[in-house]
Amino acid sequence: MSYSLDSKMKEAFSGSTTSVVVFLHGYGADGGDLLGLADPMAEHLPDTAFYAPDAPEQCVGNPMGFQWFPIPWIDGSSEEEARVSMERSAAQLNAYLDEILVETGLEPENMVLIGFSQGTMISLHVAPRREEAVAAVVGFSGRLLQAEHLQDEVRSKMPVLLLHGDQDDVVPPQSMPDAANVLGEAGFEVFAHVMQGTAHGIAPDGLQVALAFTHEKLDYPQV
Repeated sequence: MSYSLDSKMKEAFSGSTTSVVVFLHGYGADGGDLLGLADPMAEHLPDTAFYAPDAPEQCVGNPMGFQWFPIPWIDGSSEEEARVSMERSAAQLNAYLDEILVETGLEPENMVLIGFSQGTMISLHVAPRREEAVAAVVGFSGRLLQAEHLQDEVRSKMPVLLLHGDQDDVVPPQSMPDAANVLGEAGFEVFAHVMQGTAHGIAPDGLQVALAFTHEKLDYPQV
């Protein structure tokens, strides 16, 4: 199948797909950057296929990678350029998610989005504005953009897990409680986990929490 975004994927460990996880990478990376997380997760999510698209734009700050939108204080773009780009990427990501659901024959409730950094930002922007709720959103080391518009624009609500390193010097750790507060006020069920001693990355304890959360929200039996 031809997707709206260039995409990599890992088939379900069991050979039978009843759910999907979509990894959304950070600024300057690509889909393959997070797809490696499928290896430690697949054994515990045997009926889950993993997808990892490349963001639609070549990254200005790192031409070897991709971006969901430019970052003005890094690449000199304007706030308006960043906003327009994010909306364009959101439309492409929505189409991509719909294509996966059509291809697999699954419902949105069988899909979890897992983002890192800018991938978290686009996940938290797109998922609440979709007509039907996905099973959950897991967001590492990101922030909630356009928070002031969420209440008016939300169309579906899903459980959200936010994780952040307390030593993050790229996206401030305060971004996690800020996002949790806005999401909670908008009626989302929000969970949070601080990765102690972790900079801008995904620590083993964070991955374990994310795996357990994803396992539960995709309705796997408890062990």
